[in-house]
Amino acid sequence: MDNGMEGILDTYLFETNSLLDQLDEMLVKDEKIGEFSSDDVNEIFRIMHTIKGSSAMMEFGSLASIAHHIEDLFFYIRDKGIDSLDPEHKKELFNLMFRSEDCLRGEVEKVENGEPLDTEAEMEGFAKEINDFLKKISGAAPEEPAEKSASAPAADSAPAPAPEAAGIENLPADPKAVCFLHVFLDEGIGMENLRAFMIINTLKECEVEFRYYPSDMESNPDTCSVIIEDGFYLAFENVEMSAKAEDILKSQGHIHSYELVMVPEPEPEQPKTASEPGSSAAKPASPAPDQKASAPKAAASAPVKQNLISVNLTKLNDLLDIVGEIVITESMVTSSPELSQLSRDSYDNFMKSARQLRKLTDDLQDLSMSLRMVPISGVFQKMNRIVRDMKQKLGKDVHLTLIGEDTEVDKTIVDSIQDPIMHMVRNSMDHGIEDTEEERVAAGKKAQGEIVLSASHTSNEVVISIADDGKGMNPDKILAKAKEKGILTKPESEYTKKEALGLIMLPGFSTNQTVTEFSGRGVGMDVVKKNVESVGGVVSLTSEEGKGTTFSIKIPLTLSIVDGMKVTVGNSIFTIPIANIRQSFKISADEIIYDESGSEMVERIGGFYPIVRLHQFYDIETEVTNVEEGILIWVETSDHSFCLFVDDLIGEQQVVVKPFPTFLNCYELKNSGIGGCTILGDGNISIILDITTLHMAALENI
Repeated sequence: MDNGMEGILDTYLFETNSLLDQLDEMLVKDEKIGEFSSDDVNEIFRIMHTIKGSSAMMEFGSLASIAHHIEDLFFYIRDKGIDSLDPEHKKELFNLMFRSEDCLRGEVEKVENGEPLDTEAEMEGFAKEINDFLKKISGAAPEEPAEKSASAPAADSAPAPAPEAAGIENLPADPKAVCFLHVFLDEGIGMENLRAFMIINTLKECEVEFRYYPSDMESNPDTCSVIIEDGFYLAFENVEMSAKAEDILKSQGHIHSYELVMVPEPEPEQPKTASEPGSSAAKPASPAPDQKASAPKAAASAPVKQNLISVNLTKLNDLLDIVGEIVITESMVTSSPELSQLSRDSYDNFMKSARQLRKLTDDLQDLSMSLRMVPISGVFQKMNRIVRDMKQKLGKDVHLTLIGEDTEVDKTIVDSIQDPIMHMVRNSMDHGIEDTEEERVAAGKKAQGEIVLSASHTSNEVVISIADDGKGMNPDKILAKAKEKGILTKPESEYTKKEALGLIMLPGFSTNQTVTEFSGRGVGMDVVKKNVESVGGVVSLTSEEGKGTTFSIKIPLTLSIVDGMKVTVGNSIFTIPIANIRQSFKISADEIIYDESGSEMVERIGGFYPIVRLHQFYDIETEVTNVEEGILIWVETSDHSFCLFVDDLIGEQQVVVKPFPTFLNCYELKNSGIGGCTILGDGNISIILDITTLHMAALENI
């Protein structure tokens, strides 16, 4: 596949997935109220029409076939009105539409994975179900909507061209037209014939009467080159309709310009504008000079369009990598030893320019990162479908509440946490919420269970929580089950409540006695922990028996560039994220306090905090062992605070986080408080500390 086709396929997948996400949100919302609105009926018809057209153009027959049958169904519903369906039919329609969405998503996933699609013959069974349902609600043969579709050119199936244009190569040869709108699309948008047909479909839905050329643009990919070279034409039988169309075109995307061309009432004196559109893209502009006044109007409408483009994520990754290299190079330049040989004035001038360079690199970094930030609402909305399906299969009445959907996270992180969130929502539905309403009422709760999915920002991380008001967890039962499975690593009596609850994150652990569709196999929660930690996050849970369970995920906003404080320990250089540092200070030996186990602590602002000596923890040789000679750095992460003892501070620097080589994965460096490494300006390597896992490794497991 050449680059051009790859670009078109990427565009197709992006737009089709976006339409299916939009459809899913619409179906979940409408099912909650048990009714489709007329606007939603029209929107579903448009979505299916678009998927059908783009899939047919890409020659994905199974996708085009199912979308076409759903389109026929909603053509009938739109024509007769949603109120013509009784409540039972509406319930069947919802189930049918959810199954249709799953079917379409399955085929799209096959396209993404390069797998062969189902043939139209293999889809025939499901297509028959759709047609049978249409027959049931219409009381007529399924051919009825097809007949209606044939009577509406450009608003239905691909094989229905405008009758006046059938077989005519000179497209604007329309004897009934009194004027044309000649429309040009933006350059390089891809799938021009589909883009043009989407605009035409919008005009049709707004009850604009016209004919369009090329008339077979929806089903004929070859028309792309025609539209690129010469645009496409809209033919009107009166000027009023053309004015109405112009108003609508102003709000449409991907339109570069358009021009109104009047057809003279006498013998056409300039047929080249109406009969030779394929010969030159510039010719239609020459006739009727007095009509060219409409061209500025078209140009003025351009700012109304939404100026958005979709960019391949790989290109954004490459951009961020280049920005990271710029940051490293800037650090190399400003820390060059040759600077010490400059005169005072020359050095001051150089540093003034260096500070300006640092400001620009900071701005460039912020901008490149903002390009990757996307709202988490896309992931949250998909959980509605998970809850809906499980409600039906488990027979539980549960309401999902979403909070903080607009919270923005790095695109890579969003992709990585979708599965963990799904697993935890399923866990809350299956394990958390009580099996019957009677059980909930007996416990003094509302009959309807609730799962709250929320997201919020802190200074440098996103906190996502999944809370249910179900039966909660019993740590003693979890310990007993873990002992039965043989996965305990120390005596039961030494496990704290938090540690006992954390056992459900281990591979092979499940509290279900029987294997069901949703749980019981001992996989899921360990995958959650692994996936979240792979993007630098941590998972924790709290639970109170009889009250409910809350899972919390804390993940960094981005993974690429951080502001860090460089410190020395012996001959090693460590980098501590500035976001985790609260204070640095020196103390005297008599300020050290010892707890009951003999561990060192220090008092700060009315609190007592443990001290972690990095040279002892990492077994590094250093001459600075006296607490008065070194320096303490007070760090905090989520709900933990402690102090790190280091030799000295070097200074603050923006660093690029580099992952470790894969051959080091077997050493589980992450569990030792090491989050990555960075290249310093002088070429040395600095270890970046992960304060969260460092606390767990150095203090929680003592």
